Amino acid sequence: MSNLSSDVLRYTAFSTDPAGGNRAGVVLDASALDDAAMLAIAADLGYSESAFLTPPPEGLGEPGRAFTIRFFSPKAEVSFCGHATVATAVALAERIGPGALTFATQAGTVPVDVVEADDVLQATLTSVEPRIEEAADLAEALDILRWSKDELDADLPPRFAYAGARHLVLAAATRERLADLDYDFDRLAAYMTRHDLTTVQLVWRASEHVFHVRDPFPVGGVVEDAATGAAAAAFGAYLRELGKVTSPTTLTLHQGEDMGRPGVLTVELRDGDPRVHVSGAAIPISG
Repeated sequence: MSNLSSDVLRYTAFSTDPAGGNRAGVVLDASALDDAAMLAIAADLGYSESAFLTPPPEGLGEPGRAFTIRFFSPKAEVSFCGHATVATAVALAERIGPGALTFATQAGTVPVDVVEADDVLQATLTSVEPRIEEAADLAEALDILRWSKDELDADLPPRFAYAGARHLVLAAATRERLADLDYDFDRLAAYMTRHDLTTVQLVWRASEHVFHVRDPFPVGGVVEDAATGAAAAAFGAYLRELGKVTSPTTLTLHQGEDMGRPGVLTVELRDGDPRVHVSGAAIPISG
């Protein structure tokens, strides 16, 4: 990794506008950093997550294009983060060229393919194999969010969904319900910690394949995540598991609009592949 810098880079993912998407810190060579130093950098940046690269496990991927990647929120390490993966992949592609990359994460191996189109680098990550479970303590979660049961979309039942990180999926019946986010930060953090959740994936279905989403992230010390690739992967798996979509299909998720940081995540479900593929652009930003 001697040709990669240990500088802290700043990117925004799932947008080509510096004012949009979700910001991530990226350190392409974190070999000299211990856990405390990585956490301190993430806390200083204040982004929902930052990514740190170190050498890969022996035999993983193509030499020079495989890495171990770790993710830290301002408060703790996170098993998997989609937007920081996309940001890191684009940062690498700017330095070593587009193509296939392989990341070893705490959740498992995550391949990423970066292509260039119209002078924009787009990264597609492939999730680990997902799983869907019944949601627990739903009444408590609704009370914390200040939602009522009759404000839910009855066709999209609550579930815990995992595709590298675990999320509670809750579907609002109206766009207005999704837009009005006002929850008890400490109580939601405690609920999420108890159920090993990374975010709460709040969704509203605009059409069969288009959704608006929001992701509270109090366990990371952040009120709301602006664009959440891990949750997008979990949500794609959720829709397939419930039979709401069939493979192959492509979904468009709009996130960050209610925060003033709009971004777009593309979710692809492929025939014969239980994993989920999440795509988006990323660009460097100044701060």
